[in-house]
This record gives sequence, C-alpha cells and structure tokens, in this order.
Amino acid sequence: MSDTMLAASAEAPAAVTWTQREIEQQPHTLRATQALLRDQQAAIEAFLAPLLARPDLRIVLTGAGTSAFIGECLAPVLSRTLDRCVEAIATTDIVSSPDLYLRADEPTLLVSFGRSGSSPESVAAVDLLDAHVRDAHHLIVTCNAEGQLAGRAGARAYVLVLPEETHDRAFAMTSSFSAMMLAALSSLGGIAAMEARVPAIADAVADVLARAEPVVAALAQRDFQRVVYLGSGPFKGLAREAALKLMELSDGAVVTAFDTPLGFRHGPKTIITERTLAVVFLSNDPLTRRYDEDLVAELRADGRCGAVVVIAARDDETVQIAVPGLSGAADADLLFPFIVPAQLFGLNVSLRLGLTPDTPNASGTVNRVVQGVRIHAAQA
Repeated sequence: MSDTMLAASAEAPAAVTWTQREIEQQPHTLRATQALLRDQQAAIEAFLAPLLARPDLRIVLTGAGTSAFIGECLAPVLSRTLDRCVEAIATTDIVSSPDLYLRADEPTLLVSFGRSGSSPESVAAVDLLDAHVRDAHHLIVTCNAEGQLAGRAGARAYVLVLPEETHDRAFAMTSSFSAMMLAALSSLGGIAAMEARVPAIADAVADVLARAEPVVAALAQRDFQRVVYLGSGPFKGLAREAALKLMELSDGAVVTAFDTPLGFRHGPKTIITERTLAVVFLSNDPLTRRYDEDLVAELRADGRCGAVVVIAARDDETVQIAVPGLSGAADADLLFPFIVPAQLFGLNVSLRLGLTPDTPNASGTVNRVVQGVRIHAAQA
C-alpha cells in the first residue's frame, strides 16, 4: 500500500475497521520493515555476527500466541539457513516449565517476538533466561516503542522496534505478524540477501489482497462449521496461525484445526464433513508439493469435504488462490502472501456473524494484551 493509500485509509469512514486496514497495509509495512533493517544493518550485524559464529550457540524463537507461531514458521527455515538447530519454544512453555527448556551451561540467543512487548510471559521469559542461563543474549523484535521489552537494550540485548504502523490496534495480529516474521528472517538470515526478495514478496501480497477477496467473501457466506488449514514445513506454523485467526475473529463460533498434509490422515481427518472447509498451503519444494497434492486429490476424491481450497504460487485449474511472481521462490517467501487469504477470510466471517472484528470477543474474557496472568517464582 502506498503512503497516499495509507493516508486515505486513515481518513476512511468508521465502517472500515482497523483489522481491514492492517491486513491491507502489509505491502507497505513489509517494505518499511526492511527499510528499517537496512538502516540498522551495521548495528544488527555487529551484535549478531559474533554470536552466530559460535558453534555452541543455542537459538530459541519465542513469543505467545501469534508471536509464538512466527517462531514455528521460521525455525525450520532458519535451521537450514544457519546450518544449526533453531528451536521454537513459546514463552508460555518457558515460563511454566523453565527447567525443561532452559539449560544453564548452553549459551543461548533468545529471539523474542511481541506486538505490545508487555505481555507478562514475554517479560518473564527474558528474565528467566537471564536468571537461569549463564551466557544469555537477546534479540527482541517488537512493534511497540513504549512496551516493556523495548526497554531491554543493553550489551547482551539488541532491540528492534518496528515501524509504528505495525503496532496493530485491532485485537487480531495481522501486519504485526508479517512484519515481525520478516524482521527475524532478514536479521538472522541476512539483511542484504533479503533486499532483492522483499519487493517481490510485497508485490505478491498486494496482488493476493485483490485476488483473494472475492474468493474468501464467497466462502464466508457458505457458513462452514469447521475449517482446517494444512501445510508442510514452515506452513505448519502458518496453518496454526491461520486457524487461530479464524477462531479469534469468529469469537470461537467456527471450529478450527491445523495439521500437515501427511499428518492429517492419522486421525485428524475425522474433522471432515460436508460443512468443513479444508485449505491447503501448497509448497514450492518439488518433493513436499507431491505430498500436498496427494492429499488435495484424496480430499476431492472422497467427496465428503464441503470445499477444498488450494493456495499456491502457480495458476492452474487445481488452485483457487494463486500467488503471482513467486513460482520459483523459497517457501519462506510464500509465508507472507499465503497468510493473507486466511486473514481476509477471518475478517469476512467475523462480519457475516455480526461481530465487531476489532473487538470480536464481546464478553471481554480475551484481550488484545493478555490479562489475568500471575507470574510465579521458579523453584531454586
């Protein structure tokens, strides 16, 4: 989205929700995020390069909810890029069971994702690492300059505060998710290497915004009772995020699930009925794609599923939502355009149900920044 379009969006009628604006601004926020990383490249690399040169360094990607799923998307990608094991462990797991996840003698870089940067578990996970690991380091990626995590800069911590517009005002995380994911992929995988990739990614996101809207709007009117998202490799984490987005925006009215195409047959396939929508994120990897396509063909041949929708970086009769310009791209690049239809579908379902997408949980039992969490002292 251009700066002119963003200005127009800011002056739009009240009927245009923050959720919609924040979904639609992602081409702009992705470019803005990469520009910020470019400006800080020397400082980021000065912090990370000595750490990444250490073969004994453990890297943990962490966050809660959507922020945790960023780690699940990126862990397999970064493990391959960095030629080392990169783990995704939610803050909610670290805080509740630190002895299971933190190792005192293992140098650790904790990469924390936080839209607000003030969730109790996010702050506690940073504190626990410092308390339990002798050689602890932090890369903090947040969208809120006023959050608690943003104030953690120091000799062993680098704080990336992303552009202000990524600090989503709506309940459901959308542009914050994609921006923080890009920030980590670029910082850890190589800022210079991402320079050539981000324009194509942002263009693809813009194209999918237009292509997907009529498709998901029609699907939202079909009143599916259940929706399952399926993806392999990095798309397993994306499928989990897509399922959460619909659950949040429908206020739990739609049953959602996620899995891998191969794992789906091992029991979870029982969710399929004539009122179920199955969405498959099709990999660009030739081997992985064969397994994805096998399940798509199986679901269609079974004739029991209400609808099977394929999202892919190609355009043929088997694909319902095509992503242009990325047919030869790595799956990591597809994470950004692939999530857009799921975000738009959640928005359309929310509106069809008569909810307010920016605050879909009318009871107030679920909040934009989590509430009601008590942090208990870990046993010595």
